[in-house]
This record gives sequence, C-alpha cells and structure tokens, in this order.
Amino acid sequence: MSIRNIIPLVLLIFIPVSIAAKLLGWGDFTIFVTSALAIVPLSIWLSTATEKVAVVTGPSVGGLVNAIFGNATALIISLAALKRGLIDIVQASITGSILSALLLLLGLAMFAGGLRYKEQEFKPVLARVNGSSMTLAVTAIALPTMVIYTSNIGDAIAIHNLSLVVATILIIVYGLTLLFSLKTHSYLYQVGLVDERASESPPEESQEKSLSLIFWIGILLASTIAVAFESELFIDVIEPETQRLGLTPLFTGVILIPLISDVAGFVTVVRLAIKNQMDLTVSTTTGDSLLIALFVAPVLVFVGQFTGHPIDLNFNAFEVVALAIAVTVNNLISFGGRSNWLDGTLLLATYVVLGVAFYYHPA
Repeated sequence: MSIRNIIPLVLLIFIPVSIAAKLLGWGDFTIFVTSALAIVPLSIWLSTATEKVAVVTGPSVGGLVNAIFGNATALIISLAALKRGLIDIVQASITGSILSALLLLLGLAMFAGGLRYKEQEFKPVLARVNGSSMTLAVTAIALPTMVIYTSNIGDAIAIHNLSLVVATILIIVYGLTLLFSLKTHSYLYQVGLVDERASESPPEESQEKSLSLIFWIGILLASTIAVAFESELFIDVIEPETQRLGLTPLFTGVILIPLISDVAGFVTVVRLAIKNQMDLTVSTTTGDSLLIALFVAPVLVFVGQFTGHPIDLNFNAFEVVALAIAVTVNNLISFGGRSNWLDGTLLLATYVVLGVAFYYHPA
C-alpha cells in the first residue's frame, strides 16, 4: 500500500477522537482541531470514491457523479454553516473555494509538474472555454455587489431577488457546460481521461477492476455521511475558536475552510501534474472553480431561501476584486496552452498575497 493511501487511513483516527472530545467535554479548541483533521481524510476518500465510480460507470454517468460529488465536502461544510446562520462565513467560503481552485490548486500543479518537466502542454481550447465560463460566472456573482456600490440601493428584497435570478441563470449555465463537456464536445475532454487510465500500471488496473461498483458507492455514501457529521462538529465551534485566534469571518471563509475542504484536490492535481497529465489537471482545477461558482453558490442561495437563512450574492467589495484578479491571472497563464514551474510560482504568489490581504482586512 502506497503512502498516498496510508496517510488518509491513519488520519481517520481523528473521527473517534473528535467524537470523544465532544462527548467528554475536552474543550472547543480540541473539537475544532480534531474535527478539521477528521474532515481531511474523509474528503480524500470521498474524492477517491467519486473518481472510482466515475471510471466504472463511464463518461456520461461518471460526469454526472463528478458534477454532484466533485465538491461535496465544500458544499457540506457550507450547508452546515448556513444551518447555523453563519452567512458571512458561507459567502466568504464561496469566494475562497474559487480562489483556491484558480490559484492554489493550479499553482501547485504547475509548480510540481514544472520541477519534473521543463515545460508541459495542455489544450488551449480547454483553457479558453473554461476561462470564458469562469469569467461569466464571476461577473454574474459580482453583479449584486456592483449594483449596490454603483446605485446605493438599500432594498434588501431587491438584492435578494436579483441574487435569485442570478443563481437561476448560473444553474442553467452549469447545465449547459455539462451538456458541452459530456455530450456535444466530449471529445475535447476524453484525451486526459484516456491518458490517465493508460498511465496506470497493470497491477493497479487489475486491482481497480476487482473492486466492485457497489463497494465504491458504499465508500462514497459513508464518506459523505461522515463528512456531514464532522462538519457539524467543526461548525459548532468555528465561530468562538476563530474569534479567539483573532481570525475574521472573512478570512475564515476565504482561506481556512477551503484549505480544509480542498485537501483531496491538492493531492489529485499534484499527482496528475507529476504524471504530465496537464489536460486533466487543467480540467480538474477549472472544473472545481466552475462547480463552485455555477452550482454550489446557486444551491446555497436556494437552500437559504427555503430554510429561513437567506443568503445573497452580495459579497464584500474586496472579494469581488480578488475574484477578478484570480480569473485574470489564471486566464493569462493558462490561455497559452503551456506551463512551467515559474507559472505555478506566480499563481501561488498571487494566492499568498491575496491571503495576507484577507488576513488584515477588517471585514
């Protein structure tokens, strides 16, 4: 068994530890740390199970499975926070997950791959399509904020209605992107999948084929339930503990939560980049950002509407600026269809600079 599989297994020990911390009253800080550490391996197993089910079920059904469970950890944590009425943290986590995918994930992948290969290539058309979709998504998400800052509208109902309209449009656009990637232009996305399967060694292929679909569906469901449980423990104490640590809700949502929920993504994109599977790497990172912007954000708006915790797409102005910077830098670097370690460094540096700015931002 490789170390990549051993570490998630070892970290599962924090599930019973976090439960014991809750039941035995070991303190909020212990619950905060152990539940966060428990979410890390669960997100990895959730991601692994999603990939296995997608491979077994084929491109069409597998694509839908990825669409639903691709960012399940981030969605579950956000839903738990929304249930507690932590609207500021939920909104910030949307921004943070997009920034993480566009800058941190892709930056790590390009840096890691660039250390092994002098230059890596990927399909520019994928970068253009995903970049255009991401630009539209960020523009739509920023609209309520732009309306407020340019017209001084103070009507909360008007802003909420605008958010509902935007969320509806984003969901429709996401459906169209699925149609594009899974049906009408699926050939653009198949090369990475073929290469990824071909890069696996014969023993790994035979081992994967021996694992039944039912087994991985069971892992998928069990991981989802466990993530939901640990997220409840984590969110229960996140507000007092982050305040005690001097962290604002903005920084907590933008930086802390994505770092916990996106661990599986970090492992996946670095592994793919080291294997020189850059088409699949770029598709994974931009796909994650699109999933957050076009699916997770609208779902949170609709869930908030029906659960009595309304959430609008009215973001902090600095969040909008950060998203615009991230999309611009990502597009400039990826549109050429080539990458190296310096490109990855630039993306990582942008993320770090924005992270420091969010730390000192008073909101």
